[in-house]
Amino acid sequence: MSHNIDAKEIDKFSQLANEWWDPNGKCKPLHIINPLRVDYIKQHCGENLIGRNVLDVGCGGGILSESLAKLGADVTGLDLAEASLNVANNHAKTNQLTINYIKSSIEEYAEHAEKQYDIITCMELLEHVPDPSSIINACAKLLKPQGKLFLSTINRNYKAKLLLIYGAEYVARLVPKGTHDFERFIRPSELMEMVSIAKLHTTDIIGMEYHLIKNQFLLGKNIDVNYILLAER
Repeated sequence: MSHNIDAKEIDKFSQLANEWWDPNGKCKPLHIINPLRVDYIKQHCGENLIGRNVLDVGCGGGILSESLAKLGADVTGLDLAEASLNVANNHAKTNQLTINYIKSSIEEYAEHAEKQYDIITCMELLEHVPDPSSIINACAKLLKPQGKLFLSTINRNYKAKLLLIYGAEYVARLVPKGTHDFERFIRPSELMEMVSIAKLHTTDIIGMEYHLIKNQFLLGKNIDVNYILLAER
């Protein structure tokens, strides 16, 4: 499944390994939006996830994986950056959480997995791979009937380019330069089409907006930049 692996992207996130859990470091934006992602999942799956099998695709250092495990889910996290997985494993052990972290692409994992999942999350990954539809197709194979797939990514328009590349990378320096590639941003209509081809249906879509006056991100109707799409089997 090497056709959907970008070695430069894996190396980029491997270099961030020691900063995954620093809320004021280079992964600060993920710590800021993580509560929003968790809240959105809870809105659609319930306040606790006890007994639910969850697959976190592109789990990185485990920020979302740990949040879902704390809600009672049986979590498996996939990533191709070994350095990030080592951080995720160590942090989970420190917090006495049992999370099954695996070094694998979702495509390869889908070929050999022995079970399906109630919930699959794929957050901030699709814009970092050559073929996002391949990931969605693999997720669809692993989703139980009535299962829920949460996908988050970035809209491809000049507002997103201005805010996330020029603003976040070069002006505010919230994330390292080169984190984003505008050509890999995905319009909601494009993502919905990929979901449909994977024989899933889109049931909801919501934006994550930054409010300057409140200095915080909030879930809202504006999907101009960051957004989360919910698909179901």
